[in-house]
Amino acid sequence: MTALWASGEFVQAIAPLGQPGAIDDVSGISIDSRTVGAGDAFFAIKGDRFDGHAFARAALDGGAAVVVLEEAQKSDFSDLTERVLFVEDVLKALERLGCAARARVAGKVIAITGSVGKTSTKDALWAALKPSGKVHAAVSSFNNHWGVPLTLARMPRDTEFGIFEVGMNHPGEIRHLIGMVQPDLAVITTIVAAHIGNFSSIDDIAAAKAEIFEGVVPGGAALFNGDIAFADFLAERAKAEGVAHIYRFGRTAGADVQLSALDLQADGSDVSVDLLGNMVQCHIGAPGEHLAHNALAVLGAVSLVGGDVKAASEALAGHGASKGRGQRHTLCAEGGDLLVIDESYNANPSSIAAALAALGLITTSGRKIAVLGDMLELGDDSKAMHEGVLEPLLAADVDLVFLCGPEMAHLWEKLPMTRRGAYAKASADLISPVLAAVKAGDSVMVKGSLGSRMGPIVAALLEEFKK
Repeated sequence: MTALWASGEFVQAIAPLGQPGAIDDVSGISIDSRTVGAGDAFFAIKGDRFDGHAFARAALDGGAAVVVLEEAQKSDFSDLTERVLFVEDVLKALERLGCAARARVAGKVIAITGSVGKTSTKDALWAALKPSGKVHAAVSSFNNHWGVPLTLARMPRDTEFGIFEVGMNHPGEIRHLIGMVQPDLAVITTIVAAHIGNFSSIDDIAAAKAEIFEGVVPGGAALFNGDIAFADFLAERAKAEGVAHIYRFGRTAGADVQLSALDLQADGSDVSVDLLGNMVQCHIGAPGEHLAHNALAVLGAVSLVGGDVKAASEALAGHGASKGRGQRHTLCAEGGDLLVIDESYNANPSSIAAALAALGLITTSGRKIAVLGDMLELGDDSKAMHEGVLEPLLAADVDLVFLCGPEMAHLWEKLPMTRRGAYAKASADLISPVLAAVKAGDSVMVKGSLGSRMGPIVAALLEEFKK
């Protein structure tokens, strides 16, 4: 088996201090001692809650080929004479390794950002490109200051298609990350009021997302949502950054990747797409208009990086929603099946409306139930945005609503009595009333920002009603 990194190549890339000792070739890159594999290089990253240096010895015990540690903590590891490299800054060393990985790959690299839909689009694009060649993509989201360089560092040299998700909470974050990724194609899914609490306006969010164009390689391309108000702004920014080829996707007349027809169904969608002048018919294996819209970006990206569009459209038919982002579970309740839709990973007004619309498509005889937690980082508009969820709730004809969190209290006050399930300040206190209320035939959708901890509610439903 070919090593991910030859030992000399690895050492040269991270540029350790002093005279490094001999190390073995590296088979993988890890920042988590619990999952480190034999032959991995362990980078002792300092996080918000933990310092990786506390787990360096555990990583060595787990079979790590080498641990990368900060020079400032060298005295704590004076007994280690081999399988250790010291650097001034571990994260910067990981970034250098990521840049070296990008430099050695001749395949096409795609970077994806957007207020919503990044991970779903990344996962769908991975499935769509897989028939066309060797694909490397981020694990989970991995779209932040350590996730992007980690995913880069894990990219094999023979990668034909690399897919990277790039996120941000503040201005300037994408600029730094995209300088490492250097994509051949930059994709923006959409721009809405997510993380608005960290910005003065949605215009500033658009400007921050447009930073992705700054890293596009010469001769590269941009593909973005042509239906949004910022489409012309994005086109101008891409042009200003010297992006050679600029494309739009959406329903809008003149879009390069245009949705010509859409048939929404409870378990998927059929779409007809004018893809750069060629008509493509495709079934999307996950329900929801938002996922059908994401598929436009996916098909456009496949075409622009030279993938097999026909094989991609066939792959999308078998691609379901990801965990925490619409994944569906058919469970066993007394008297019949129970459907649980796991949307627990994140939430903002746009994504909650999309998830509720998908719930509304379900036509079974049972009840439609929504279990919702706070949408975070919405700033001064949070109260109004939570109250605004009432409109898509009613439009989807949701029968019963369970809410938790201080911000969702505003929606609870607006909710008609006939649709009230229960309200709790914390998600943990909502588990019992939800479990007691659901029954066979129901369709239950659980959604909230990651910080509102809606995942345990999904886990409790899966455990209580497992087949």
